[in-house]
Amino acid sequence: MAGPLALRIGLGFMNPSGKGLAAMVGAKEVDMHLLQAQSGEIADGSEPVDPGQSPADVIVLSAADSELAALSAARAELEAESPESAPSLRLAQLGWLSHPFSVDLYLENTACKSRLVIARVLGGEAYWPYGIEQFSARLRSAGVLFAALPGDDKPDADLRSVSTVGAEDWERLWAYLIEGGPANARSFLKHCNHILGRGEPAEAPAPLLRAGVYWPGAEGVPDLARLREHWRPDAPVAALVFYRALLQGAGLQPVNRLVKSLLAEGLNPLPVFVASLKDPVSAATLETLLEAAPPDVVLNATSFAAGAVSAAGGVAEPRDATPLDRPGAPVLQLILSGGAELSWEQGMRGLSPRDIAMNVALPEVDGRIVTRAVSFKGEAYRDEATQCPIAAYRARGDRIGFAAKLAGRWAALRRKPVSEKRVALVLANYPTKDGRLANGVGLDTPASAVEVLGALKAVGYAVADAPKDGAALMARLMAGPTNWRSDRTERRGGERYPL
Repeated sequence: MAGPLALRIGLGFMNPSGKGLAAMVGAKEVDMHLLQAQSGEIADGSEPVDPGQSPADVIVLSAADSELAALSAARAELEAESPESAPSLRLAQLGWLSHPFSVDLYLENTACKSRLVIARVLGGEAYWPYGIEQFSARLRSAGVLFAALPGDDKPDADLRSVSTVGAEDWERLWAYLIEGGPANARSFLKHCNHILGRGEPAEAPAPLLRAGVYWPGAEGVPDLARLREHWRPDAPVAALVFYRALLQGAGLQPVNRLVKSLLAEGLNPLPVFVASLKDPVSAATLETLLEAAPPDVVLNATSFAAGAVSAAGGVAEPRDATPLDRPGAPVLQLILSGGAELSWEQGMRGLSPRDIAMNVALPEVDGRIVTRAVSFKGEAYRDEATQCPIAAYRARGDRIGFAAKLAGRWAALRRKPVSEKRVALVLANYPTKDGRLANGVGLDTPASAVEVLGALKAVGYAVADAPKDGAALMARLMAGPTNWRSDRTERRGGERYPL
């Protein structure tokens, strides 16, 4: 008990010596109490984590799994092309260094023995105060170059002030990561090499469009004409909308699988990446593409709700149409889960509360039709060269197939004449009393149902023998079987379905 107890008490005190807690306690004494770094998991900082990495030319810390995956792939490509252009590299999740002890241990064992350390800090110095303080002071003392970069595209003077790389190098490294994508990831590593005195400066950061068309295997950003080369004449168009971040950070595997499955279902896929549905440039680009190639169905892999509801005088106005709504096609919501597939498969709760909020509850505000979790986030592979488990979205084959088949059925339904479509109105029958049949608190549900039937008939749906009013509808429903137990078996009529 002496070892673990001493560690937990010691971690509660400030470190006046400046040497770090790891040096004070002794690494050998506490190794057995450290958690191993895991990919795809968010550390809450309550327990120390040891990434277990050796020193290297360059270290990159980032909270974005997609960014780490992109840099891992870029390093492998550079080494295959020209080994001298690829610096030795260590990649680490910033979340692994949430605990002060983890910060000190990593500095002592890895960072202070390397040559260039780059930390991409989303949320600025306030998000990682102990890490910024210790990395800045101890790397400067050890003569190791340090670049603290913002985790987004907003300038941060505080992070710039604690960095020791030159201003021009700081700006360029940040620009490569802001734009993202395979080419910029390779240039980022080449420029790291240049900073260390090896090789010429890399190409300037190549801007990546806020939104555009994508096709698996195509060089650069293709246009609609190139996509049509892969399409079948007169086949339904299935727009597939996903985040630009997947293109920036090697996260396209689920998208590629979906494109392949949609083709197999006889659909013409129209994959479009966007920065956000609320981004004006992305919204305008998406609207232009959907006007040029009107979809029969839309598959949406972005999260949250995009439509805004305004209120005037306390009364909610109709929700604003989003770019996905304007074609008038059904919009299916895909779920790219942020959790691990094994946890979902073995757990009893299904998706996490975070996934449900972002990908189910909020998209339903926009009227989305929820499908399935088509991919999960977890360790795709361990990159031995960077000593980092790389986390990425990995497609779930049966769920990809389900979503593609569902898209095909919705597309076929949309092309069917209105008079041939069959629509069901489902009314509540709970609790099990006829007095609660078609219940809706504060609403006249039977009258609303009659109005809906009239509206359907007016636009051509086959509505025959509709009840004249709510009372007639209720009389007809109660003439057949309901959930009222006392005489349910004696009533005749209704519909029967085989098991």
